[in-house]
Amino acid sequence: MIVNPEAGVGEVAWRLEPSLRAQTNVARFTAFLRARGVELGEDYDDLWQWSVDEPEKFWSEWADFAGVTMGGPGGPVRSADPMPGTRWFPGRRLNCARELLAGHEGTAIVALSERGERTEVSFADLRAEVAAFAAHLRAHGVGAGDRVVGILPNIPEAVIALLATASIGAVWSVCAPEFGPGAIVSRFAQLEPKVLIAVPGYELGGTDRHREAELAEVLGSLPSVRHVVWVTGHTNARPVDSVAESCGWADALRAGAEPAFVDVDFDHPLWVLFSSGTTGVPKGIVHGHGGALLEQLKLCSIHDDIRPGDRVLTIASTSWVVWNGLVAALGVGATIVLLDGNPTYPGLDRVWQVADGERVSVLGVGAGFVHACAKDRLEPARDHDLSALRVVTVTGSPLSADGYRWVYRSVGDVWLTSQSGGTDIASIFVGGVPTLPVRVGYIQAPALGVRVESWDADGYPTLGRGELVVSAPLPSMPLRFWGDPEGERYHDSYFSTFPGVWRHGDFIEFSKEGIVIHGRSDSTLNRNGIRLGSADIYAAVERLPQIAEAMIVGVELGTDYYMPLFIVLTPGADAEDARAAVRASIRTNLSPRYLPDDIVVMPGIPHTKTGKKLEVPVKRLLQGAPLDEVVDRGAVDDAALLDHFAVFARTKSSTAGASL
Repeated sequence: MIVNPEAGVGEVAWRLEPSLRAQTNVARFTAFLRARGVELGEDYDDLWQWSVDEPEKFWSEWADFAGVTMGGPGGPVRSADPMPGTRWFPGRRLNCARELLAGHEGTAIVALSERGERTEVSFADLRAEVAAFAAHLRAHGVGAGDRVVGILPNIPEAVIALLATASIGAVWSVCAPEFGPGAIVSRFAQLEPKVLIAVPGYELGGTDRHREAELAEVLGSLPSVRHVVWVTGHTNARPVDSVAESCGWADALRAGAEPAFVDVDFDHPLWVLFSSGTTGVPKGIVHGHGGALLEQLKLCSIHDDIRPGDRVLTIASTSWVVWNGLVAALGVGATIVLLDGNPTYPGLDRVWQVADGERVSVLGVGAGFVHACAKDRLEPARDHDLSALRVVTVTGSPLSADGYRWVYRSVGDVWLTSQSGGTDIASIFVGGVPTLPVRVGYIQAPALGVRVESWDADGYPTLGRGELVVSAPLPSMPLRFWGDPEGERYHDSYFSTFPGVWRHGDFIEFSKEGIVIHGRSDSTLNRNGIRLGSADIYAAVERLPQIAEAMIVGVELGTDYYMPLFIVLTPGADAEDARAAVRASIRTNLSPRYLPDDIVVMPGIPHTKTGKKLEVPVKRLLQGAPLDEVVDRGAVDDAALLDHFAVFARTKSSTAGASL
């Protein structure tokens, strides 16, 4: 129930009706544990503490509660090897696809195109199509450990291809079709895939975007591909010629087959997820069948409170790990809603229209979407029937206090859960629990089984702002990076700062109100020895009606430290008025020490394809690095914007203090 839609920072805005507590999955899991003799108090803190103090018992009990069946001989839940060498459930065997598909009936997928076309796929039909496509892969020589890749939008064929690949023990990877050919090749060439499933075009923003030339370039750079399956039902573009044998999607399913799943080791590779790849060769992050399955079922069930029969809509592209989490919702018996194309075309309200029309129970969005809705003064609860909506999950970046308040003013009586995790673990470190109160500006709690802490620069735990670390292993930590046989790149990415402890690269702070993520520590601002979090500045600046978006970087230029703030104006806003409002908001909400050296108006802010601001590449531009060395244009949402930053960087290097 809504307690106070205008609550201040740290104050309670919402809490669960006591009569509804027993219906939550976290309450059901707690009762399950008590029935098995685990002594627990009434608070979530007690459950979390037990989960990290007794990790072997926790993960074993969680697998049983989630209905995950594993073959093979019994044995220890995990090996005694320290991170990153810890092995989970050694000797046990399972198949992730089987676990996601088995035992569920009803509607599995609802797919919606930009044009309004609607498709439903039942669980029975999904199992049949997964079986048919798996048989097609086997017929073309794909076996356990081989790689199958996709260039696919958010359509049922992408879900089917992932599950079919997993069902035979092959390894899956996917890029969204809007990626540039260089970005696609830089990822898939590492994997040497046998089969490619691709769309020759895709719909975005009302336009059918043909990609025949780009796909021809990709295929010419992937000599390992023996077979191509073309998915053409969503575009007028036609398949391209290639050396590899090819067929259409319907032909690949025509023969049919009985479901068959290959049991693989718990740590057998399931998929390769790639880092943003804005600089250097993208890291291929390998997760295993068992670890990804247990973590994502925990995320869906406990921290998103997804229940059998729920309809789940997550705004994500296939290249974002959040999409993998959407597919995992099948494993709890939910219906997943796939929204193809631009989810906000022709306007932001489309998401709320779909939530209304499809009776969505759980809606996953990015913080940027919430902030944009608030700025446009949308009133979804007034304009739509959202009575089925129970949960709104927010990820991607920290949600501002104004974002919390907008949800409770304009969306209604929902549990709002802000989360923070990563592609690295295919899950979350901190997030939500429906039985806890929602406090404005704060994430509710650490995730079950995750010993997440804040450490200072000397490696000592602190409740104040510090490095986000995980001091005990998780089942979904990467098995390895692809092409990193000695583990050097993996070690340098997470374990070089604090030996034996995972350092994630975010700033985190714990308090009695909850948890705050203060942005990336690798893009930290450090002026005059004072470390500043970019998230604090964004919260103060992006709330302003004149500002559509902002990005700040701090750059060491010889003995000087230069900190420009780049802003994008809302339509009709005056640049000087906006600059004055920015300065006033920073002074009022933070302090004068956060004031930028320049406030630079730009036509837009460049992001990775998954929505992360390109702070580090822009910082490197300002340090004098050439554009082609700091970023792969094909991995950027609007690569043309980079040229504006490159021009600014050249101007700055030749004219001290200049701004455009």
